[in-house]
Amino acid sequence: MRIHHCLQSLLLCCLGLIMASTSAAAPDDLIRIGGDHNYPPYEFINEDGQPDGYNTELTRAIAEVMGMNIEIRLDQWDSMRNNLETGQVDALQGMVLSEDRTRTYAFSPPHAIINQSIFARRGEARVADLAELRGKEVIVQNGGILHDYLLQNRVGANLILVDTHADALRLLASGQHDYALVANLPGLYLERELELSNITPVGQPFGAQHYGYSVLKGNEDLLARFSEGLAILKNTGRQQEIYDKWLGPLEQPGWPWAKIGQITAWISAILLVVLGGIVVWNRMLTRQVSRRTEELKLQQQQLIQADKMTSLGILVSGVAHEINNPSSLLLLNLPVVKDAYQDLETILEEYYEKHGDFDMGGLAYSRMRDEVPRMLDDMLAGTHRIRRIVDDLRDFARQGPADLDEMVDLNDVVATAIRLVDNTIRHATDHFEANYGDNLPAFQGNAQRIEQVVINLIVNACQALESSDRSIRVRTLLTPDRKLRLEVRDQGRGIEADDLSRLSDPFFTTRREQGGTGLGLSVSASIVQEHNGNLTYRSQPGKGTVAILTLPLSQGTPTA
Repeated sequence: MRIHHCLQSLLLCCLGLIMASTSAAAPDDLIRIGGDHNYPPYEFINEDGQPDGYNTELTRAIAEVMGMNIEIRLDQWDSMRNNLETGQVDALQGMVLSEDRTRTYAFSPPHAIINQSIFARRGEARVADLAELRGKEVIVQNGGILHDYLLQNRVGANLILVDTHADALRLLASGQHDYALVANLPGLYLERELELSNITPVGQPFGAQHYGYSVLKGNEDLLARFSEGLAILKNTGRQQEIYDKWLGPLEQPGWPWAKIGQITAWISAILLVVLGGIVVWNRMLTRQVSRRTEELKLQQQQLIQADKMTSLGILVSGVAHEINNPSSLLLLNLPVVKDAYQDLETILEEYYEKHGDFDMGGLAYSRMRDEVPRMLDDMLAGTHRIRRIVDDLRDFARQGPADLDEMVDLNDVVATAIRLVDNTIRHATDHFEANYGDNLPAFQGNAQRIEQVVINLIVNACQALESSDRSIRVRTLLTPDRKLRLEVRDQGRGIEADDLSRLSDPFFTTRREQGGTGLGLSVSASIVQEHNGNLTYRSQPGKGTVAILTLPLSQGTPTA
């Protein structure tokens, strides 16, 4: 009995050790990302106590495309730098690159450019150079890039260290000390948000430093994942969307942002001249001229296309009417002819058995008896196809909207279209995703007509996929300029650049051998034009296509 109890105790101990070791050895796939808790609009704690800002949204987007499990922690900047060095966080989502910092940290490609500014109380003289700060009391963030710079270059200012940019600006606005050195956009953002009307930048923005993800040296494998995710977001345009959402409003024209933008542009131009010389500057001008020329050509093509579509619509309407009459006659008579031939088959077979083979239509009956039913079936199928093409032609040639007085919910229209083509979607892909924007305002138009457009876009995306492991993503949103937007994004074969401008041309199709008529997108373009909207496409061969439908809000729709 004692032996039995000993064995039982030993077994329990071993089991406990195994479970403990298994728990200890379990892979910790959680990646801890750190950042500043008060550095808007890049990163900050919002009113709900959650991490927010440009850096935070970008990090979550990278985690999504790379399949990473992350946790974002925001705290005082100097504490976060210490946490990175002690291994309490794995990476920082925003750090300015400097030569001194590269000895300790590794950096990703930049996701923003940070300029610095000198703030003072209104009425103070302008500061042209940091050397003018010698002997002055200067407020700066503890552990920030400017703190590092002032120490390394021995500027000779009396440094007043604070935890955040907001603390620096509040202290300056309260009448204490001489200057505050903060990052340009966060300084402008906080000046506006905190309503600090007695302080202002007193020098041109300077620095223009790269700002991106950082890890301790030796952890470059993790950094490579963030760099790859960032590259994907840049290529798909998602990084630009996040940038415009958070940083775009501060770059909008109008006082005081227009003046700030002009100053930043001049500084950037001077830096480019210094770094690249006249050759780089000339290349930039050449690219600008080329881009403007392409825009003018595109506008001209659109005008020509609009005129062509009007003329073609009138022609097509008449052609469709003329084709419809004989095709209706064929659809009526071919089934009768087929029934008549089936009734004759018995008589023809009896004659064949008694008298042998005979000519029928210039060929032997023994051959024609199998061919005639197939020919009749082919003729009937072809006539049905003619009827479908005529129906598409009618849709394309329809002049003016039938009724555009409904108040339409874009999310409802998209959801209905997805239900209608659910079978097509399920046969095309195992990875379909639909994301609907919250509280989208209605637009004035025709729900059924826009539903036809959405169906065409989704079906085209399904037909573009080469295997079911490729994905299709549908998304609705409200753009910053108050327009409704639908995106249908596929990972299909893509479209050649020369063909993109021809997608809305009637009868143009890359699927002629599979039965495509080239009218679906033409009809869609006409419907969108009726609604004063816009239908555009972005594509790369082998990487997929994005179809973008933009619709204006109806007049009188609330904008807030």
